[in-house]
Amino acid sequence: MPYRRLPNTDQARLRALSTAITMGQRKAVGDLAFSANTLNRLRAFFPTFETNIIHHKQARQQQEKSSRGYLETVKKARLYLSHFIQILNFAIQRGDMKADVREFYGMVGDKKSPSLNLDSEVLEWGKKIIEGEHKRTLHGGNPIYNPSIAVVKVKFDQFTDAYHFQKTLQNNTARWTGKVASMRKEADEIILDIWNEVEEFYASLPDDIKREKAAEYGLSYVYRPNEKVNSLYSSGKVPKNNLVF
Repeated sequence: MPYRRLPNTDQARLRALSTAITMGQRKAVGDLAFSANTLNRLRAFFPTFETNIIHHKQARQQQEKSSRGYLETVKKARLYLSHFIQILNFAIQRGDMKADVREFYGMVGDKKSPSLNLDSEVLEWGKKIIEGEHKRTLHGGNPIYNPSIAVVKVKFDQFTDAYHFQKTLQNNTARWTGKVASMRKEADEIILDIWNEVEEFYASLPDDIKREKAAEYGLSYVYRPNEKVNSLYSSGKVPKNNLVF
């Protein structure tokens, strides 16, 4: 005996509700297999739920599309900042600069290079390095080249713009995710009411005909693996000697 399987994804929920909406449009209320109250609740709920799912999908796709370019931008900014810090440390190691110049950049202690693993760290240290180089040269220090701070700043500014844009996209996706999530419970309740009422409406029919009628309203029935094989045998669609173990 196949069992009824309720939707467990947003797209499956949307299909189930949409099918019920379509049946409500095709049939008169008196001929419908679920109640007028449930139909009214469905009609009031469905447009907002559908809109939220569409917006959520679009927001996620836009974020994923943007992330590919963003990853390249942050990679470049991290690389240029890292190389600038290395050149600074090489100059100190050679004795061309004193070790205390690192204080201009906010680098104190024994650690020669700050961590740039996180995007937030690139954002933090990019500002410090650019401001620090400006302060050091104002105090008479010779500019660092290969890369110069001007080139580093170009890469950092590109990263900063991309970083804030990506955050905006992430927040937008999270907002629509929350809206869809807040409606799932009611979606499941409406679907369950529709499906229960439809099965009750066709309860007097033989099981196979009842399932066929109910499927028109979006109800989904699933055979367990062994039941599916047995059903095919009993219908004559698959000879028993075709069974492969």
